[in-house]
Amino acid sequence: MSIQKEIILRYKSSGHVRFQIPERLCSPEIATFVSDAISQIDGVYQVNLYRNKKKLAIRFTNETLSFKDLTQQLLTLFADLENKNFFVAKASPTKTAFIKNIFSDWQGARWAKGKYTETKETAQAIGILAKLGLKKKPEILINPEKTLINFFNDVLILFLIKTHWKLITKKWLLEPLKYRYQWLTVFYLMYLFIRSKNKNK
Repeated sequence: MSIQKEIILRYKSSGHVRFQIPERLCSPEIATFVSDAISQIDGVYQVNLYRNKKKLAIRFTNETLSFKDLTQQLLTLFADLENKNFFVAKASPTKTAFIKNIFSDWQGARWAKGKYTETKETAQAIGILAKLGLKKKPEILINPEKTLINFFNDVLILFLIKTHWKLITKKWLLEPLKYRYQWLTVFYLMYLFIRSKNKNK
């Protein structure tokens, strides 16, 4: 029987689904690999695979990933792994090497590289902000609390932009009326940010 037919939806709510999964998904190595692979789907932020209970729980953001898209990507993932005989029992050393080979070829590896690049860029940007803050030694000495608040406000803005950039470019800009409340939030936050900067001058 195809593994897709053995996976049964047990619970569904906004941003949360639970599946009953077959025994062959519950071995330690396979469970770890599958959990990591699902975590790499854009929009998924939490994956729990309970091997003893044979349950798979996934939490995701509806704005980034719909239930239909999530289901389709899961089916594609499991079909791809099954076609590569991933679920066929093998000796432990061979199985470990087999998993590593699949992981290196799977699209999740490219996702991981992309996330590494994004993290590196964020760290570099924070480093630049830190250098700019450290250059203002007199201000830090005179009013350290104010300087630190301004610095962490800049970091927060940077973090929010990085976190929501895909949503802004791929959804919010294309359908501004549909995401009008998100835009109102953005404008209000920018207003508060600019006002705080003007007050600090």
